[in-house]
Amino acid sequence: MARHYLDRLFAPNAIAVFGAGESPASVGGRIYMNLRDGGFPGALYPINPKRQRIFDRECHASLADIQAEIDLAVIVTPARTVPEIIQSCGEHGIRMAVVISAGFGAGDDQGSELCRRVQALARQYRMRILGPNCLGLIRTGSRMNATFSKNNALPGHLALISQSGALCTSILDWAVTRNIGFSTLISLGDALDIDFGELLDYLAQDPETVSILLYVEGIRNARGFISGLRVAARMKPVVVVKAGRHQEGSRAAVTHTGALVGADDVFDAALQRAGVVRATTIGQLFSAAGVLAAGYRARGNRLAIITNGGGLGVMATDRAVDLGVTLADLAPVTLETLNRNLPAHWSHANPIDLLGDAPPGRYAAAIDACLADNGIDGILAMLSPQAMTDPEACAQAVIEAAAESSKPILCCWMGDQQVAAGRNRFIASRIPHFHSPEASVEAFAHLANHHHNQQLLMQVPGPLAERSEPDIEGARLIIESALAERRTLLSPTEARAVLHAFRIPAVPGVACASANEALVAAQSIGFPVAMKINSPDISHKSDVGGVKLNIRNAQAVRACYHDLIEAVKAKSADLRIAGVIVEPMQSPAHSRELLIGVVRDPVFGPAITFGAGGITAEAMQDRAVALPPLNDFLIENMIRRTRVARLLGPFRNLPAIDMNALIEMLRRVSEMVCELPALVEMDLNPVIAHAGGVMALDARLVVAHVPSTLEPYAHMAIHPYPGHLVSRLQLADGTDIVIRPIRPEDATIEKSFVHNLSADSKYFRFMQGLNELTQDMLIRFTQLDYHRELALIAVFSDQGQEREVGVARYVMNPDGASCEFALVVADAWQGKGIGSKLMTDLMGAAAKRGLSKIVGEVLATNVKMLMLMRSLGFTVTPAADEPAICEVSRTL
Repeated sequence: MARHYLDRLFAPNAIAVFGAGESPASVGGRIYMNLRDGGFPGALYPINPKRQRIFDRECHASLADIQAEIDLAVIVTPARTVPEIIQSCGEHGIRMAVVISAGFGAGDDQGSELCRRVQALARQYRMRILGPNCLGLIRTGSRMNATFSKNNALPGHLALISQSGALCTSILDWAVTRNIGFSTLISLGDALDIDFGELLDYLAQDPETVSILLYVEGIRNARGFISGLRVAARMKPVVVVKAGRHQEGSRAAVTHTGALVGADDVFDAALQRAGVVRATTIGQLFSAAGVLAAGYRARGNRLAIITNGGGLGVMATDRAVDLGVTLADLAPVTLETLNRNLPAHWSHANPIDLLGDAPPGRYAAAIDACLADNGIDGILAMLSPQAMTDPEACAQAVIEAAAESSKPILCCWMGDQQVAAGRNRFIASRIPHFHSPEASVEAFAHLANHHHNQQLLMQVPGPLAERSEPDIEGARLIIESALAERRTLLSPTEARAVLHAFRIPAVPGVACASANEALVAAQSIGFPVAMKINSPDISHKSDVGGVKLNIRNAQAVRACYHDLIEAVKAKSADLRIAGVIVEPMQSPAHSRELLIGVVRDPVFGPAITFGAGGITAEAMQDRAVALPPLNDFLIENMIRRTRVARLLGPFRNLPAIDMNALIEMLRRVSEMVCELPALVEMDLNPVIAHAGGVMALDARLVVAHVPSTLEPYAHMAIHPYPGHLVSRLQLADGTDIVIRPIRPEDATIEKSFVHNLSADSKYFRFMQGLNELTQDMLIRFTQLDYHRELALIAVFSDQGQEREVGVARYVMNPDGASCEFALVVADAWQGKGIGSKLMTDLMGAAAKRGLSKIVGEVLATNVKMLMLMRSLGFTVTPAADEPAICEVSRTL
């Protein structure tokens, strides 16, 4: 209930401008004028030792001349002066600063040293810094324009966070002519301190913001970025444009921001798991934000296209295919309805061509038929102004047909002067309309992607499947032994052992250092066998002729051994060759070759890949990428996104593969990634999949040292569901209580739990009158980022249904070292030890997370809670500024 710490940035009562001036040609002058002329209602203090007055105000030589309290400092002085100014701000009690100044760039020794000094001073004085090298920020609700842009933002409900100040000024100019307004505009600059994650968290709770737009060049803190995205995307639409989609652009982005950029497919996978929509152009950014902010939602990607011109339908269809949007199959009853209401020569398929003379009634009939079809998720109505067309009347027909629709209806009245009146009707009725078929389909694709990615966001898999547990410790010992020998590439035998530890089927193999050993191995295994070169210097054996297949007798074994060794040596005499690996030949009928891999992205950590395998894997470039942890829903989604997925079911004379076995293998790979932070890279290629199961024929595992202090799952961008925190409590009356972390699917029991609390319990918990949880509160309470917050609920089984009887939660504070907690137990279940158990488990989890202190606020009249806190070792003190509240705290 307390004021958010970023309120000092977004709603300051007083601002000091260091380097203020009068000239609009100077940065300091422009910022001061923007603040003054924009009507900032708070106190404004210009600071410049070279000036006595600026416009009609006294100009101060230094901060020491000002006795008043100041919330925000805006610094526009040379970089070398910034550390001293930060120190003076800290001593004055200023806790928030915007550093506009440049000169802190990466690769510059002097700039890097200035960065370190500013960071150290900020930590010392507990200051937060936006920038440096940024445009500043605009907050229209606070009438604050702390930028040096020549334009101000129109008031609105879009928030923009951009790593490029130049893009901010361009978007401002672009938006004014289109009457697009903003609640907030933030230029991050070099993001020395405040970054995407914290800003997203603030905007997620901001009532003035309906949609959030991001322009991203590089990510420094992947966990914070994903965490903030996931929090915000649960509350409101988030649309992202990322620069550097291609390698050349990525290099430019690194130079510009001093930050790493993840591989684009990994970045895309991260956005999907965060539940956000990705755009590729500024136009798409605002288009997607507009349709989402207006409340339009799709429940799938099946689109019906209605048009009065075949050419428009073809253009829309082409773009739909490009974007993976499915043209809906019209149901038989829909076709019958259309046949009754349309001319005989209509297209009889989707796109639905109403013909060039289509009157308003045809549009209405076609839309009504499509709205009634459960196989259609959205409708695109298009019109070209032909001789017998009434664009305005047709637009009104669409508006009336759409009035009661829960499906999105998008419109494209193509042209200009003749369709202007129709477009104005769409604007007045808040119907999304676009100037081209391509833009219209792109808007629907954004809606479909939002629905799809929101489903991915709701997935909270744990690190381990609920089946046979892997031998994690055994796998770790194998890796540690290799690293102790200063090897990062596991031998084939070690790789198979690690796979075996995680129950991943792999073909057995015997390492052989001579032809005789190979012969013995082949005889033991049984013919036919395969023979592969064994060398730590060779990653892809086929590339050097290092594989022999279908060896059918003893004589061939010796010959193949010598042939392999000589062939590889001929490629390079410097290669280290340990011999060969002899394996049973695997050639099941009707098999498909797949690839399953792990890569360590420099920004987002481990990512799992799946696609077509074999020796053509790299040439085919057929792969889908997902961030772990994975569950069945996420795995099936990843498989569907590949081209090879079409070959996994029945295909011509081929039976379907064992899909359950493939899903199980990918689930086990996810376990490996979660539990083995030392795993840097893995190739299982090929993986043979057929009706009888799956098996990895070759495995390549690369490992690396990880810090011993690394907290569990810190190597991952998405924290798994903390299933290890599940515990049990038996009450004195024999009732079994389960204590477990909350999940998104607990929304129903959480809402019922709060609803059934007494008025006193609700007031003690929320410190205000509350009848029901709002939808936003319900999302925040059940859809957690387990990296920075945790809620443990106490549940019991009531006739097969779980009932919640208590909840304890903590949220990490911005200092990263402490957390704030809340606790409530159902009235009828108080005094039974549930609250004590919840708090004990919560404090244990916070301590393991590395937090050192837990704090909270309790009403002074909540005597039972204060007694419980004292019994748990909390210190209780009256709040300095509010005697009705007690502050409770304990060291962990």
